[in-house]
Amino acid sequence: MKVFKDLKEVQNVSKPVLTVGTFDGVHIGHQAVIAQLNKIAAQTGGESVLMTFEPHPRIVLKKSMDTLQLLTTLDEKSNLLKKYGLHNLVVQPFTKAFSKLSAGDFIRKLHEKIQVHTIVMGYDHQFGHGREGDFDYLKTLAQKFGFECERIQEIQSCGHPTSSTEIRNALLNGNPELANTLLGWEYCITGKVIQGNQIGRTLGFPTANLKPERFKLIPGDGVYLVKVHLNDEVFKGLLSIGTRPTVTDSGEKRAEVYILNFDRNIYGQNLTVKLRQKIRDDIKFNSTQDLIRQMEKDKIYAENTMI
Repeated sequence: MKVFKDLKEVQNVSKPVLTVGTFDGVHIGHQAVIAQLNKIAAQTGGESVLMTFEPHPRIVLKKSMDTLQLLTTLDEKSNLLKKYGLHNLVVQPFTKAFSKLSAGDFIRKLHEKIQVHTIVMGYDHQFGHGREGDFDYLKTLAQKFGFECERIQEIQSCGHPTSSTEIRNALLNGNPELANTLLGWEYCITGKVIQGNQIGRTLGFPTANLKPERFKLIPGDGVYLVKVHLNDEVFKGLLSIGTRPTVTDSGEKRAEVYILNFDRNIYGQNLTVKLRQKIRDDIKFNSTQDLIRQMEKDKIYAENTMI
């Protein structure tokens, strides 16, 4: 997959079959769009192209940044798009000036630069300043500029609409199984291991404190069964998300992972945890001994559960 860091850099792309959007999560609905891009590209002798934006538009426009929760970082998104067979990725810098482009001007600039063959849109996608452009408007622009356009219908799974919002809600509600079904891959969190209070070590359960990228969605509080990826190694683990109410009253939310059968110093290294299931809530126990007994039960459950 070729990656271009600006529309201005795009060159030598044959008969571009293009889609545009944030594509946060690269979920099964997004995957259907990519599959259709590649299908049309194969039929026309062209190449699939996806344009996304960095940073996220809400960051530049300063809209509800306190509630911005992304399913994928740019690196995660890029790796997933490559996995699903995309030919070309355009990471368009999103600026205030860019945000003011009308739907018509945006498509005109796009077509002038790369001579689009076909534009494929998701069923509810809107584009341009104020999200003024929809599929009906795109059809009029297609006639004007001489390209084809196509819309992908809504994808559902297990009776749920496939959308980034639905997936975020599933994760925040402690339902990674549903989120993973809608994503088509296991939701993951990557973070650097940072120094913590080492309270877990005093309890016999040393944990790695993760510092994820800013704006990465952290699922709802609780203890999760996870797969832990450290470089080329994979381990079973328990991810605790919450405020640790039994051992501290700081109220600070943390993501800590206990890696089974593991005893190494990994401060400063990056870990990736892939969520499988939530096994219990983050609750306040009557004593640290009660907490330790529960953690022993959690460990035994993890040891006996296939991941």
